[in-house]
Amino acid sequence: MITVAGLISEIQQRIETYNTNDYPLYKRVVASYDLLDSRHHILAEDIVSPFAIPRQNLSAMDGYAIAKDSVLAADSTIDIVGESQAGSPYSGDISAGQGVRIFTGAVVPDSCDTVIMQENTNFTAIKDSIDKSHPYAITLSQDAKPDDNIRKQGEEIEVGEAVLLKGKRLNPADISLLANLGFGQVTVYQPLTVGVLATGDELVAIGNELTSLAQIYNSNTPTLKSLLADLPITIRDYGIIADDLDKTTTAVTQAMQECDVLISTAGVSVGDYDFLTTVIEQLGQINHYKVAMKPGKPFVFGELTKDLAKPVLYFGLPGNPLSTIVGSLQFVIPALWQMAGAAPQERPMQLSLTATLKNDVKKSTGRMDFQRGILSQNELGDFQVESFTKQQSHRIKQLSHANCFIVLAQDSGNVPAGETVKVQPFPWLHR
Repeated sequence: MITVAGLISEIQQRIETYNTNDYPLYKRVVASYDLLDSRHHILAEDIVSPFAIPRQNLSAMDGYAIAKDSVLAADSTIDIVGESQAGSPYSGDISAGQGVRIFTGAVVPDSCDTVIMQENTNFTAIKDSIDKSHPYAITLSQDAKPDDNIRKQGEEIEVGEAVLLKGKRLNPADISLLANLGFGQVTVYQPLTVGVLATGDELVAIGNELTSLAQIYNSNTPTLKSLLADLPITIRDYGIIADDLDKTTTAVTQAMQECDVLISTAGVSVGDYDFLTTVIEQLGQINHYKVAMKPGKPFVFGELTKDLAKPVLYFGLPGNPLSTIVGSLQFVIPALWQMAGAAPQERPMQLSLTATLKNDVKKSTGRMDFQRGILSQNELGDFQVESFTKQQSHRIKQLSHANCFIVLAQDSGNVPAGETVKVQPFPWLHR
Protein backbone atom coordinates (compact mmCIF):
# COMPACT_ATOMS: atom_id res chain seq x y z
CA MET A 1 0.00 0.00 0.00
CA ILE A 2 1.56 3.27 -1.15
CA THR A 3 1.95 6.30 1.13
CA VAL A 4 0.20 9.61 0.47
CA ALA A 5 3.51 11.29 -0.43
CA GLY A 6 4.46 8.33 -2.61
CA LEU A 7 1.19 8.44 -4.54
CA ILE A 8 1.46 12.20 -5.07
CA SER A 9 4.96 11.68 -6.48
CA GLU A 10 3.87 8.81 -8.74
CA ILE A 11 0.95 10.83 -10.13
CA GLN A 12 3.19 13.84 -10.78
CA GLN A 13 5.74 11.71 -12.60
CA ARG A 14 3.10 10.01 -14.73
CA ILE A 15 1.56 13.33 -15.73
CA GLU A 16 4.99 14.75 -16.52
CA THR A 17 5.39 11.91 -19.04
CA TYR A 18 1.83 12.45 -20.25
CA ASN A 19 2.46 16.16 -20.89
CA THR A 20 5.77 15.43 -22.60
CA ASN A 21 5.02 12.31 -24.64
CA ASP A 22 1.37 11.19 -24.58
CA TYR A 23 -0.25 14.58 -25.12
CA PRO A 24 2.60 17.13 -25.44
CA LEU A 25 1.77 20.67 -24.45
CA TYR A 26 3.23 22.01 -27.69
CA LYS A 27 0.69 19.92 -29.63
CA ARG A 28 -2.32 20.94 -27.57
CA VAL A 29 -5.25 22.71 -29.13
CA VAL A 30 -5.35 26.36 -28.07
CA ALA A 31 -8.23 28.81 -27.97
CA SER A 32 -8.63 32.58 -27.91
CA TYR A 33 -10.62 33.76 -24.90
CA ASP A 34 -12.05 37.15 -24.06
CA LEU A 35 -9.99 38.69 -21.29
CA LEU A 36 -12.70 38.48 -18.65
CA ASP A 37 -13.40 34.83 -19.52
CA SER A 38 -9.74 33.81 -19.24
CA ARG A 39 -9.50 33.69 -15.44
CA HIS A 40 -8.15 30.34 -14.18
CA HIS A 41 -7.18 29.30 -17.70
CA ILE A 42 -3.58 28.47 -18.62
CA LEU A 43 -1.62 30.68 -21.01
CA ALA A 44 -0.50 28.82 -24.13
CA GLU A 45 1.99 31.48 -25.21
CA ASP A 46 4.13 34.20 -23.68
CA ILE A 47 2.54 37.64 -23.36
CA VAL A 48 4.87 40.32 -24.79
CA SER A 49 4.28 43.96 -23.98
CA PRO A 50 3.48 46.08 -27.08
CA PHE A 51 4.70 49.24 -25.39
CA ALA A 52 6.60 50.54 -22.39
CA ILE A 53 5.08 51.13 -18.97
CA PRO A 54 5.07 54.00 -18.21
CA ARG A 55 4.73 55.03 -21.84
CA GLN A 56 6.36 58.40 -21.05
CA ASN A 57 8.07 60.04 -18.10
CA LEU A 58 5.32 60.66 -15.54
CA SER A 59 5.08 62.63 -12.35
CA ALA A 60 4.86 60.60 -9.15
CA MET A 61 3.62 63.60 -7.16
CA ASP A 62 1.52 66.74 -7.28
CA GLY A 63 3.99 69.60 -7.58
CA TYR A 64 6.19 71.26 -10.18
CA ALA A 65 8.21 69.87 -13.11
CA ILE A 66 11.44 71.89 -13.32
CA ALA A 67 13.49 72.47 -16.48
CA LYS A 68 16.91 70.91 -16.92
CA ASP A 69 19.94 72.94 -15.71
CA SER A 70 17.80 74.89 -13.22
CA VAL A 71 19.16 75.73 -9.77
CA LEU A 72 17.56 73.25 -7.37
CA ALA A 73 18.88 74.57 -4.05
CA ALA A 74 16.64 75.71 -1.20
CA ASP A 75 15.40 79.33 -1.55
CA SER A 76 15.81 79.19 -5.37
CA THR A 77 13.00 80.78 -7.37
CA ILE A 78 11.37 79.09 -10.36
CA ASP A 79 9.04 80.75 -12.85
CA ILE A 80 5.96 78.61 -13.52
CA VAL A 81 4.84 79.06 -17.14
CA GLY A 82 2.14 76.41 -17.61
CA GLU A 83 0.50 73.24 -16.41
CA SER A 84 0.58 69.49 -17.19
CA GLN A 85 -2.44 67.38 -16.27
CA ALA A 86 -3.07 63.66 -16.68
CA GLY A 87 -4.28 63.28 -20.27
CA SER A 88 -3.44 66.92 -21.10
CA PRO A 89 0.36 67.40 -21.26
CA TYR A 90 2.13 70.77 -21.50
CA SER A 91 3.40 71.32 -25.04
CA GLY A 92 5.25 74.64 -24.86
CA ASP A 93 8.96 75.43 -24.47
CA ILE A 94 10.55 75.54 -21.04
CA SER A 95 13.97 77.00 -20.26
CA ALA A 96 16.32 76.69 -17.29
CA GLY A 97 14.87 78.46 -14.31
CA GLN A 98 11.33 77.67 -15.41
CA GLY A 99 8.82 74.94 -14.71
CA VAL A 100 5.19 73.87 -14.98
CA ARG A 101 2.56 72.95 -12.45
CA ILE A 102 2.14 69.15 -12.64
CA PHE A 103 -0.14 66.51 -11.13
CA THR A 104 0.32 62.85 -10.27
CA GLY A 105 0.31 60.73 -13.42
CA ALA A 106 0.79 63.68 -15.79
CA VAL A 107 3.47 63.66 -18.51
CA VAL A 108 6.73 65.32 -17.53
CA PRO A 109 7.79 67.64 -20.39
CA ASP A 110 10.91 66.51 -22.27
CA SER A 111 12.76 69.64 -21.22
CA CYS A 112 12.23 68.87 -17.50
CA ASP A 113 14.24 66.44 -15.36
CA THR A 114 12.89 67.01 -11.84
CA VAL A 115 9.54 67.07 -10.09
CA ILE A 116 9.40 68.94 -6.80
CA MET A 117 6.57 68.11 -4.40
CA GLN A 118 4.36 71.09 -3.73
CA GLU A 119 5.01 70.53 0.00
CA ASN A 120 8.68 71.41 -0.65
CA THR A 121 7.77 74.84 -2.04
CA ASN A 122 5.95 77.89 -0.77
CA PHE A 123 2.80 76.72 -2.60
CA THR A 124 0.63 76.78 0.53
CA ALA A 125 1.49 80.41 1.24
CA ILE A 126 0.81 81.65 -2.30
CA LYS A 127 -1.90 79.31 -3.60
CA ASP A 128 -4.76 81.77 -2.99
CA SER A 129 -3.01 84.47 -5.00
CA ILE A 130 -2.03 82.34 -8.01
CA ASP A 131 -3.53 83.31 -11.38
CA LYS A 132 -2.90 80.35 -13.69
CA SER A 133 -3.50 82.50 -16.76
CA HIS A 134 -0.18 84.26 -16.07
CA PRO A 135 3.29 83.03 -15.09
CA TYR A 136 4.04 83.10 -11.38
CA ALA A 137 7.05 82.31 -9.20
CA ILE A 138 7.55 79.63 -6.56
CA THR A 139 10.37 79.29 -4.07
CA LEU A 140 11.94 75.97 -3.11
CA SER A 141 11.92 75.25 0.62
CA GLN A 142 14.56 72.51 0.42
CA ASP A 143 17.17 71.17 -1.97
CA ALA A 144 16.12 68.93 -4.85
CA LYS A 145 18.04 66.86 -7.37
CA PRO A 146 17.49 65.65 -10.95
CA ASP A 147 15.16 62.67 -11.44
CA ASP A 148 13.32 63.28 -8.18
CA ASN A 149 9.68 62.07 -8.21
CA ILE A 150 9.68 60.95 -11.86
CA ARG A 151 8.44 57.56 -13.01
CA LYS A 152 10.76 56.93 -15.92
CA GLN A 153 9.50 55.70 -19.28
CA GLY A 154 9.78 51.90 -19.35
CA GLU A 155 11.04 51.60 -15.78
CA GLU A 156 8.42 48.93 -14.99
CA ILE A 157 7.92 47.25 -18.37
CA GLU A 158 10.03 47.60 -21.50
CA VAL A 159 8.74 47.31 -25.06
CA GLY A 160 8.89 43.64 -26.07
CA GLU A 161 9.30 42.37 -22.52
CA ALA A 162 7.65 39.02 -21.75
CA VAL A 163 5.39 39.95 -18.83
CA LEU A 164 3.53 36.62 -18.48
CA LEU A 165 4.93 33.26 -19.50
CA LYS A 166 3.33 30.21 -21.04
CA GLY A 167 1.94 28.01 -18.28
CA LYS A 168 0.69 30.95 -16.21
CA ARG A 169 -2.64 30.37 -14.48
CA LEU A 170 -4.45 33.64 -15.04
CA ASN A 171 -5.68 35.38 -11.90
CA PRO A 172 -7.34 38.78 -11.27
CA ALA A 173 -3.95 40.52 -10.98
CA ASP A 174 -3.00 39.11 -14.40
CA ILE A 175 -6.28 40.38 -15.82
CA SER A 176 -5.36 43.83 -14.52
CA LEU A 177 -1.91 43.67 -16.12
CA LEU A 178 -3.31 42.50 -19.45
CA ALA A 179 -5.98 45.18 -19.41
CA ASN A 180 -3.32 47.83 -18.80
CA LEU A 181 -1.51 46.56 -21.87
CA GLY A 182 -4.67 46.61 -23.98
CA PHE A 183 -5.14 42.86 -24.44
CA GLY A 184 -8.80 42.03 -25.04
CA GLN A 185 -8.06 38.43 -26.05
CA VAL A 186 -5.55 35.87 -24.75
CA THR A 187 -4.49 32.49 -26.09
CA VAL A 188 -4.94 29.63 -23.61
CA TYR A 189 -4.88 25.86 -23.70
CA GLN A 190 -8.23 24.42 -24.63
CA PRO A 191 -9.83 22.95 -21.49
CA LEU A 192 -9.40 19.25 -20.83
CA THR A 193 -12.55 17.15 -20.93
CA VAL A 194 -13.13 15.41 -17.62
CA GLY A 195 -15.77 12.72 -17.30
CA VAL A 196 -17.47 11.99 -13.99
CA LEU A 197 -19.66 9.04 -13.13
CA ALA A 198 -21.14 7.55 -10.00
CA THR A 199 -21.88 3.89 -9.43
CA GLY A 200 -24.32 2.11 -7.14
CA ASP A 201 -27.80 0.60 -7.29
CA GLU A 202 -28.70 2.57 -4.17
CA LEU A 203 -28.09 5.96 -5.77
CA VAL A 204 -30.83 8.34 -6.92
CA ALA A 205 -30.24 11.54 -8.83
CA ILE A 206 -31.11 14.76 -7.01
CA GLY A 207 -34.55 15.94 -8.07
CA ASN A 208 -36.03 12.46 -8.10
CA GLU A 209 -37.92 10.87 -5.24
CA LEU A 210 -36.45 8.30 -2.89
CA THR A 211 -38.84 5.35 -3.12
CA SER A 212 -37.09 3.02 -0.71
CA LEU A 213 -35.29 3.33 2.61
CA ALA A 214 -32.37 1.57 0.92
CA GLN A 215 -31.89 4.46 -1.48
CA ILE A 216 -29.71 7.54 -1.04
CA TYR A 217 -29.11 10.60 -3.15
CA ASN A 218 -26.04 10.82 -5.37
CA SER A 219 -24.13 13.51 -3.52
CA ASN A 220 -20.70 12.71 -4.91
CA THR A 221 -21.27 14.06 -8.41
CA PRO A 222 -22.40 17.50 -7.17
CA THR A 223 -19.51 17.43 -4.70
CA LEU A 224 -16.99 16.72 -7.45
CA LYS A 225 -18.42 19.35 -9.78
CA SER A 226 -18.22 21.93 -7.01
CA LEU A 227 -14.63 20.99 -6.12
CA LEU A 228 -13.56 21.20 -9.78
CA ALA A 229 -15.43 24.41 -10.60
CA ASP A 230 -12.34 26.65 -10.76
CA LEU A 231 -10.34 24.35 -13.00
CA PRO A 232 -9.93 25.01 -16.74
CA ILE A 233 -11.86 21.89 -17.70
CA THR A 234 -15.09 20.83 -19.34
CA ILE A 235 -17.05 18.27 -17.33
CA ARG A 236 -19.09 15.49 -18.91
CA ASP A 237 -21.53 13.88 -16.51
CA TYR A 238 -22.20 10.21 -17.27
CA GLY A 239 -24.78 9.93 -14.54
CA ILE A 240 -25.35 6.97 -12.23
CA ILE A 241 -24.19 3.56 -13.41
CA ALA A 242 -25.87 0.47 -11.98
CA ASP A 243 -23.82 -2.23 -10.24
CA ASP A 244 -23.58 -4.34 -13.37
CA LEU A 245 -20.42 -5.38 -15.21
CA ASP A 246 -21.80 -4.88 -18.72
CA LYS A 247 -23.33 -1.48 -17.92
CA THR A 248 -20.12 -0.36 -16.22
CA THR A 249 -18.07 -1.50 -19.22
CA THR A 250 -20.37 0.36 -21.62
CA ALA A 251 -20.22 3.59 -19.62
CA VAL A 252 -16.45 3.54 -19.20
CA THR A 253 -15.95 2.68 -22.88
CA GLN A 254 -18.04 5.67 -23.93
CA ALA A 255 -16.28 7.99 -21.49
CA MET A 256 -12.79 6.97 -22.60
CA GLN A 257 -13.69 7.83 -26.20
CA GLU A 258 -14.88 11.32 -25.24
CA CYS A 259 -12.65 12.45 -22.35
CA ASP A 260 -9.07 13.18 -21.37
CA VAL A 261 -9.67 12.14 -17.76
CA LEU A 262 -12.28 9.96 -16.07
CA ILE A 263 -13.19 10.27 -12.39
CA SER A 264 -15.54 7.81 -10.73
CA THR A 265 -17.00 7.56 -7.24
CA ALA A 266 -17.73 4.24 -5.51
CA GLY A 267 -17.32 0.81 -7.07
CA VAL A 268 -13.56 0.56 -6.39
CA SER A 269 -13.62 -1.60 -3.26
CA VAL A 270 -13.51 -5.39 -3.16
CA GLY A 271 -17.23 -6.10 -2.82
CA ASP A 272 -19.07 -8.56 -5.04
CA TYR A 273 -20.76 -5.69 -6.87
CA ASP A 274 -17.79 -3.34 -7.27
CA PHE A 275 -16.92 -3.69 -10.94
CA LEU A 276 -14.88 -0.62 -11.78
CA THR A 277 -11.47 -2.07 -11.01
CA THR A 278 -12.28 -5.06 -13.21
CA VAL A 279 -13.32 -2.80 -16.09
CA ILE A 280 -10.25 -0.57 -15.75
CA GLU A 281 -7.97 -3.59 -15.93
CA GLN A 282 -9.82 -4.87 -19.01
CA LEU A 283 -9.62 -1.53 -20.82
CA GLY A 284 -6.28 -0.31 -19.51
CA GLN A 285 -4.30 -0.70 -16.32
CA ILE A 286 -4.29 0.16 -12.64
CA ASN A 287 -1.10 1.95 -11.64
CA HIS A 288 -1.89 2.14 -7.93
CA TYR A 289 -4.66 0.75 -5.77
CA LYS A 290 -5.04 1.58 -2.09
CA VAL A 291 -3.24 4.40 -0.34
CA ALA A 292 -2.23 4.50 3.31
CA MET A 293 -4.66 7.18 4.45
CA LYS A 294 -7.89 7.47 6.36
CA PRO A 295 -10.46 8.09 5.03
CA GLY A 296 -10.08 7.13 1.37
CA LYS A 297 -7.86 4.04 1.37
CA PRO A 298 -9.43 2.40 -1.74
CA PHE A 299 -8.20 5.13 -4.12
CA VAL A 300 -7.40 4.00 -7.67
CA PHE A 301 -5.00 5.69 -10.06
CA GLY A 302 -4.87 4.14 -13.49
CA GLU A 303 -5.30 4.73 -17.19
CA LEU A 304 -7.51 3.59 -20.02
CA THR A 305 -5.65 2.68 -23.19
CA LYS A 306 -7.52 0.13 -25.29
CA ASP A 307 -7.82 1.33 -28.92
CA LEU A 308 -6.88 4.91 -27.95
CA ALA A 309 -4.32 7.21 -29.54
CA LYS A 310 -3.46 8.59 -26.10
CA PRO A 311 -4.29 7.28 -22.63
CA VAL A 312 -7.18 8.57 -20.58
CA LEU A 313 -6.04 8.95 -16.98
CA TYR A 314 -8.37 7.49 -14.40
CA PHE A 315 -9.04 8.38 -10.77
CA GLY A 316 -11.32 6.11 -8.78
CA LEU A 317 -12.63 7.60 -5.54
CA PRO A 318 -14.44 5.73 -2.75
CA GLY A 319 -18.17 6.13 -2.31
CA ASN A 320 -18.59 8.34 0.74
CA PRO A 321 -18.53 12.13 0.36
CA LEU A 322 -15.69 12.67 2.83
CA SER A 323 -13.39 10.32 0.91
CA THR A 324 -14.36 12.08 -2.30
CA ILE A 325 -13.27 15.42 -0.85
CA VAL A 326 -10.05 14.14 0.73
CA GLY A 327 -8.98 12.26 -2.41
CA SER A 328 -9.86 15.18 -4.66
CA LEU A 329 -7.92 17.72 -2.60
CA GLN A 330 -4.84 15.58 -2.10
CA PHE A 331 -4.55 13.93 -5.53
CA VAL A 332 -7.12 14.75 -8.21
CA ILE A 333 -7.16 18.55 -8.23
CA PRO A 334 -3.35 18.98 -8.23
CA ALA A 335 -3.14 16.36 -10.99
CA LEU A 336 -5.68 18.17 -13.15
CA TRP A 337 -3.87 21.51 -12.82
CA GLN A 338 -0.65 19.79 -13.90
CA MET A 339 -2.37 18.07 -16.82
CA ALA A 340 -3.92 21.38 -17.88
CA GLY A 341 -0.44 22.80 -18.45
CA ALA A 342 -0.03 24.98 -15.36
CA ALA A 343 3.63 25.61 -14.56
CA PRO A 344 4.74 24.17 -11.17
CA GLN A 345 4.63 27.54 -9.43
CA GLU A 346 1.13 28.20 -10.82
CA ARG A 347 -0.55 25.15 -9.33
CA PRO A 348 -2.65 25.98 -6.27
CA MET A 349 -0.78 25.36 -3.05
CA GLN A 350 -2.21 23.13 -0.35
CA LEU A 351 -2.07 25.62 2.50
CA SER A 352 -0.88 24.03 5.73
CA LEU A 353 0.01 25.41 9.14
CA THR A 354 0.65 24.21 12.65
CA ALA A 355 -1.79 24.58 15.52
CA THR A 356 -2.07 23.52 19.13
CA LEU A 357 -4.48 20.66 19.71
CA LYS A 358 -7.28 21.58 22.15
CA ASN A 359 -8.46 18.03 22.88
CA ASP A 360 -7.10 14.49 22.91
CA VAL A 361 -7.20 12.71 19.56
CA LYS A 362 -7.39 8.97 18.98
CA LYS A 363 -5.50 7.44 16.07
CA SER A 364 -4.14 4.05 15.05
CA THR A 365 -0.75 3.78 13.39
CA GLY A 366 -0.37 2.66 9.79
CA ARG A 367 -2.23 5.30 7.81
CA MET A 368 -2.12 9.09 7.48
CA ASP A 369 -5.28 10.40 9.05
CA PHE A 370 -7.30 13.40 7.88
CA GLN A 371 -9.53 14.31 10.82
CA ARG A 372 -12.15 17.02 10.68
CA GLY A 373 -11.61 19.94 13.01
CA ILE A 374 -12.34 23.54 13.90
CA LEU A 375 -9.37 25.88 13.48
CA SER A 376 -9.36 29.13 15.46
CA GLN A 377 -7.03 31.74 16.93
CA ASN A 378 -6.71 32.69 20.58
CA GLU A 379 -6.41 36.23 21.92
CA LEU A 380 -2.66 36.20 21.17
CA GLY A 381 -3.26 35.21 17.56
CA ASP A 382 -1.91 31.68 17.99
CA PHE A 383 -3.62 28.94 16.00
CA GLN A 384 -5.43 26.20 17.85
CA VAL A 385 -7.58 23.36 16.60
CA GLU A 386 -10.24 21.10 18.05
CA SER A 387 -10.95 17.68 16.58
CA PHE A 388 -14.47 16.32 16.41
CA THR A 389 -14.88 13.42 18.82
CA LYS A 390 -16.45 11.10 16.23
CA GLN A 391 -14.48 10.76 13.01
CA GLN A 392 -16.39 8.14 10.99
CA SER A 393 -16.17 8.87 7.28
CA HIS A 394 -19.94 8.79 6.73
CA ARG A 395 -20.60 11.89 8.88
CA ILE A 396 -21.63 14.50 6.29
CA LYS A 397 -22.98 17.16 8.68
CA GLN A 398 -19.73 17.12 10.61
CA LEU A 399 -17.78 17.71 7.41
CA SER A 400 -19.94 20.74 6.62
CA HIS A 401 -19.38 22.19 10.10
CA ALA A 402 -15.59 21.69 10.04
CA ASN A 403 -13.19 24.22 8.55
CA CYS A 404 -10.01 22.15 8.30
CA PHE A 405 -8.36 18.76 8.23
CA ILE A 406 -6.05 17.83 11.07
CA VAL A 407 -3.34 15.82 9.29
CA LEU A 408 -1.79 13.12 11.47
CA ALA A 409 1.29 11.30 10.19
CA GLN A 410 1.13 7.66 9.15
CA ASP A 411 3.26 6.46 12.07
CA SER A 412 1.49 8.66 14.62
CA GLY A 413 -0.62 7.17 17.37
CA ASN A 414 -2.90 8.96 19.80
CA VAL A 415 -2.13 12.67 20.23
CA PRO A 416 -2.81 14.43 23.55
CA ALA A 417 -4.16 17.94 23.95
CA GLY A 418 -1.45 20.58 23.92
CA GLU A 419 0.59 18.94 21.16
CA THR A 420 1.34 20.76 17.91
CA VAL A 421 -0.31 19.26 14.83
CA LYS A 422 -0.39 19.97 11.10
CA VAL A 423 -3.60 21.53 9.80
CA GLN A 424 -4.93 22.03 6.27
CA PRO A 425 -7.63 24.74 6.16
CA PHE A 426 -10.33 23.97 3.64
CA PRO A 427 -9.44 25.83 0.43
CA TRP A 428 -12.95 27.22 -0.06
CA LEU A 429 -12.52 29.16 3.20
CA HIS A 430 -9.40 31.10 2.13
CA ARG A 431 -9.96 31.77 -1.57
